[in-house]
Amino acid sequence: MFDWKELLKNIHGKHVFIQTHNFPDPDAISSAYGMKRLLEENGIQSTICYKGKIDRYAMLRFIEYLDTAVINMEDLSDMQRTDEIILVDGQKGNSNLVDLIGNEVICIDHHPTFEQVDYRYADIRPEVGACASIVASYFFETNTPIDEKTATALIYGIKVDTANLSRSVTKLDLDMFYRLYWIGNQDVLNKLERSEIQFEDLKAYANAIRSIKIFDNISIAHTGKNCPEPLIASISDFMLALSEIDCSIVYSIRTDGIKLSIRSCDPKIDSGSLANNALKGFGSGGGHAAMAGGFIPYPKDMDSLELFIRQIEERFMEELAKIN
Repeated sequence: MFDWKELLKNIHGKHVFIQTHNFPDPDAISSAYGMKRLLEENGIQSTICYKGKIDRYAMLRFIEYLDTAVINMEDLSDMQRTDEIILVDGQKGNSNLVDLIGNEVICIDHHPTFEQVDYRYADIRPEVGACASIVASYFFETNTPIDEKTATALIYGIKVDTANLSRSVTKLDLDMFYRLYWIGNQDVLNKLERSEIQFEDLKAYANAIRSIKIFDNISIAHTGKNCPEPLIASISDFMLALSEIDCSIVYSIRTDGIKLSIRSCDPKIDSGSLANNALKGFGSGGGHAAMAGGFIPYPKDMDSLELFIRQIEERFMEELAKIN
């Protein structure tokens, strides 16, 4: 049960860092922004931070609209070991969240837990479709006024992470969407949603279409080199829209390893468990039943990239064979 007073009791200073998962998406940024506004109402200042790169046009426009600083960890020069961190839309120990020097004291998330961590306070609800829904509920449960910009941000986070309320949706997601809808700015939302694909993205889609392999109801495709994480996920969603496909695996070749996105519409195939099991001892992965991600660093003794990728594909196919 959520307890806002208990959460506040576990913040000992007047400033905290709010950390999102690496390469943050709209759900992560909107959740962080919502927490920032809530904390301000209680006299606590905060800095939103992350690791990675934000180079997607829609995300840049979104952050510009919020008009708040979102700081890359490489530009964080003032964090100390005693500084307190609130994690949103991610958990300590996951491959997609870097361990900063500060102390992670609170965690607000909607992903399954793969590594137990003793936070001072945690609100982790893996059944919820979007972390933004959890943060939105804090406003209404504490009767905290919510302005148009915050409502718009949280709606955007909910819409993106639930694929427009079509994936992993719970009553909380629907209730929060409905209540926020009448406060948010629909014109801003429409502009953000129309900006999600850039001309350069078409090359990654073309690479994935050319490379797709289909095994029964499973597809595997690659986007080419150094594809942004949100775009890998979008292409994985795109592949899942094929009538023949119930599980989509899409990967991109990076300078330091292979990044993957997994999607499933088959209730027998849990994307998070699939990623975690297939990459155990080889890389790292996890997520929800419907969507997950993973990363495999290149081994020092790798002889051939082609053989390495084939080995990854075989590990996923072996895990899927156990399910089917």
